Amino acid sequence: MHVLMVIGGGLVLLGVFVLFGWLWGASALGMALAAKVFVPVWLLVAGVNMWVGVSHAGYSAREEFPILLLVFALPAIAAAIAAWQFART
Repeated sequence: MHVLMVIGGGLVLLGVFVLFGWLWGASALGMALAAKVFVPVWLLVAGVNMWVGVSHAGYSAREEFPILLLVFALPAIAAAIAAWQFART
């Protein structure tokens, strides 16, 4: 359940980034740039999530790494698709 909540939070954060991209640039290219900027920020957030799982929840890094990949990949793929779609318009 926690994994789904973190992924959902990532998708909401992507929406916030895209919204601010529109407010900042008032164009589809600003939204595409915001989606691209989201990816390294989300990698940092997913890494912190993994660190919390290892240091506080008692999981090993080997157990947490597949979760890190899943938690990072789904919102990052959504960001890549969004950036591609916004850049096309």
